[in-house]
Amino acid sequence: MKKIKIDNAEIEVEDHLTIMQACEEAGKEIPRFCYHDKLSVAGNCRMCLVEVEGAPKPVASCAMPVNEGMSIRTNTEKVKKAREGVMEFLLINHPLDCPVCDQAGECDLQDQTVAYGSGRSRFDENKRSVKEKHMGPLIKTYMTRCIHCTRCIRFADEVAGVNQIGALNRGENMEISTYLEKTIDSELSANVIDLCPVGALTSKPYQFEARPWELKKTETIDVMDAVGSNIRVDTYGWKVKRVLPRLNEDINEEWISDKTRYACDGLLTQRLDEPYIKKDNKLSVVDWTNALSETTKYLMEYSPDEIAFLSGDLCDLETLYLYKKLSVALNISNVECRQEGCNIPFTHRSQYSFNTKIADIEKSDCILIIGSNVRQEAPIINARIRKHKLATNLPIGVIGANLDLTYEYKHLSEDLNALLSLLDGSNDFVEKLLNAKNPMMIVGNSILNRKDSLTIFSIIEELIFKFNFLHNDWNGFNVLQIAAARTGALDLGLYKQNGSLEKIYRAVEDNQIKLIIALGADEINFDRVKGAKVIYIGTHGDKGANCADVILPSAAYTEKDGIYINTEGRLQYAFKASFPPGNAKEDWKIINEIGNRLGLNWNIVDLANIRSMLKKDFANLFNFDSSSYIQYERLLANKASNLNLCTSNIDYLIKDFYLTNVIARSSKTMAECSQARNELSE
Repeated sequence: MKKIKIDNAEIEVEDHLTIMQACEEAGKEIPRFCYHDKLSVAGNCRMCLVEVEGAPKPVASCAMPVNEGMSIRTNTEKVKKAREGVMEFLLINHPLDCPVCDQAGECDLQDQTVAYGSGRSRFDENKRSVKEKHMGPLIKTYMTRCIHCTRCIRFADEVAGVNQIGALNRGENMEISTYLEKTIDSELSANVIDLCPVGALTSKPYQFEARPWELKKTETIDVMDAVGSNIRVDTYGWKVKRVLPRLNEDINEEWISDKTRYACDGLLTQRLDEPYIKKDNKLSVVDWTNALSETTKYLMEYSPDEIAFLSGDLCDLETLYLYKKLSVALNISNVECRQEGCNIPFTHRSQYSFNTKIADIEKSDCILIIGSNVRQEAPIINARIRKHKLATNLPIGVIGANLDLTYEYKHLSEDLNALLSLLDGSNDFVEKLLNAKNPMMIVGNSILNRKDSLTIFSIIEELIFKFNFLHNDWNGFNVLQIAAARTGALDLGLYKQNGSLEKIYRAVEDNQIKLIIALGADEINFDRVKGAKVIYIGTHGDKGANCADVILPSAAYTEKDGIYINTEGRLQYAFKASFPPGNAKEDWKIINEIGNRLGLNWNIVDLANIRSMLKKDFANLFNFDSSSYIQYERLLANKASNLNLCTSNIDYLIKDFYLTNVIARSSKTMAECSQARNELSE
């Protein structure tokens, strides 16, 4: 700790802090444009000038470390004049287009001009003009507004890991641009919009849609992947206008993926807003009474063994709980939540969770990735790994395709037989694992849905017990889920032991299963269930609705309160930002009404009733913050000796990052992103 003075008040601060950080701790506001907590220090806007005793001129507080006995002044006349001068220079070429700028109302330049500007300009030359740049379908550029803070350049290079934004020319002629003016090839690219302190980089899909003071702001949780990023949903009336990140250091820090941010326009298209029943091979609109009567008629018509309950990737925990409760009450054992076809008979949460926790990635000293394209399956986790790699240069090994993960790693093999070479010690990477104190393993779902997945899982278990993956309070075994609802559904037991989706398909084809209840299950192969009646509960006119005999329209994730459990097992509350369209209902209300019509007498009136029942039956789900360590419980006792079936390459589950769920597939913006990505790869 060092003792310093700030405006004549003596305080103690940590040794590694800069003057700006020390002033923040002392409650002093220091203006800045180029500085950002998550980026390297550039020191090129000079707005953060302060006076330091003994220094001949004001110093940039963002780049100057504190020293013992340093005396700092933040509010002298000299500092005030210096900041006014800097602001005057910044505004020399800035256009006066605030009334038509999308950044207006949220603009750092506006706010700091009012607070620290002089209110006049002595510049009477012509302003410069810079032509717009192409940065893809997400980012709208007005580069004449740019003040050259270089936040976007540093983000692309340091966080996103795509060195595709840079500066051309020097001085007044400097321009920020993508190389060859191509789309930025990153799943995190649109975070530069939040970072831009002026209106140079704004949101292209949101352009001229609304002003910030017109929007209702709701803090909630993202469901586009299993990370559970904290977000803010801004709505204008019923419509979701934009999604922004919220700060959560334990999960997404302050970044979100482009799909999280922009798939929201899919909430407005192809929505189901009325119940339907298929008659004479044609869907007809009916009221809820008829639709629910038809549903209960089917449930009573078939025996429990002839019915299968399938759940989807975007369902909230309360709905899944009632769905499970309904299956138990009706004695239906054919339940499945794993739409990609995983057939591992999990017996404990540690076998399918990201046990290390996202924030604790930065405590690891070696990472082994098996069958996971982390960049597409969880861009936020991939960014965290990259951050740790840059800080510590830890060894990372990958078994799977030789992909661009935005950081350097040792490619062990495309063949899963490499697991055996790790087990017998013949692989060079074994030395890294042996020397590691806190090694991590990330297993992708892509290898859990194969015919030989039990053999693979057995060898993986041998590895985690042979090396130092489990010790004291460290659990380095991680399964990376890719669906928001998956961990919660597995926690509730929405799968049949020794069952799988493939077995359900075969039972339908053999005419053993005659009724499918699909709760948001849009990712299953509906071509293989055509022999059964399908009751679809969901939000969009996608694959499920096209094959359904009865359609019960439900609410999307922004249109209901709900609980989601992310891949690390963290329970989080999502909140309603708008309302379901037309006559659509919240999912739990639909399941509850079906239960009431079947005479189950659950006595559920509102969501609080379900949550109290959920806490009573699954109290452990609510204890994530109080239990910092999950002990791994072994699943398979057998020791596999060979991998005869694992000579083929891994078939990754995500084929197109932008089109992974029903909302994204309905999004015009995601379609444009997918097209732009395809053009880049050609």
